[in-house]
Amino acid sequence: MSRELRVAIQGERGAYSEEAALALYGEEIEVVPERTLADVFAALAEGRADAAAVPVENSRAGTVVGAYDEMVRHPFAVYGEHLQPIHHCLIGMKGAELSDIQRAMSHPQALSQCQQYLRRSGIEAVAAYDTAGSAKDLASLGDKACAAIASRRAAEIYDLVVLEAEIEDARDNQTLFYAVGAPPAAPGLGEGRTVVAFTVPNRPQALVSCLLPFSREGLNLSTLVSRPSGLRPFEYVFYTIVDDHSGSTRCSNALGGLAEVASSVRVLGSYRR
Repeated sequence: MSRELRVAIQGERGAYSEEAALALYGEEIEVVPERTLADVFAALAEGRADAAAVPVENSRAGTVVGAYDEMVRHPFAVYGEHLQPIHHCLIGMKGAELSDIQRAMSHPQALSQCQQYLRRSGIEAVAAYDTAGSAKDLASLGDKACAAIASRRAAEIYDLVVLEAEIEDARDNQTLFYAVGAPPAAPGLGEGRTVVAFTVPNRPQALVSCLLPFSREGLNLSTLVSRPSGLRPFEYVFYTIVDDHSGSTRCSNALGGLAEVASSVRVLGSYRR
């Protein structure tokens, strides 16, 4: 009998990453909770996980800091994506009332996505490493004046109560997750996307020169993010998502043109949606 696919997530059971993992890989998986994104990639590198669900961008809070950095540091491929709706709940101890709550714990991203609600309610925001981890800690803490901001699933797992649902400031709040690991034997069906990392020489119009090959081929870049390279001061790595599969003629031509003008190029993954 073959064993279940082991999928690493950042956070505890009940995290939005777990919901994304189930959507990406199916219900029959073994979820491997890890504390940080660095730990997620360490789990892949050390063989403790076969794949991962990695958050890369939130529709409101922007890029998940460090996600692309970890992808470029490791040899794993991006081979799928899932757009996870994010609906935050204010979660409390059983017997707690909304009027009891003085502070709420959660991941900084979640706190930033609920900042209007927290300010309006006079609740102090307390940063923690994870949304579901905050719910787990609250269950151990037993303090009715404290709450967690996490998913409804987390409340169920840790035997807590939802004091108020959908407290996020924007109802269209979503996070893009990548499937990361060893790619499957065959790509999925549908339109393609390619994730690319590249560095540019430090001279005028260098970035423009790197983007022109995609313009010439009529390709859309749905994301362009810069991060410090960590190798030299003020050197940056640019990450972009090309709305095409790397095997297409247009995308292949554009990547070839990019390689001629960029200092370095790496295709982090290509997949069909």
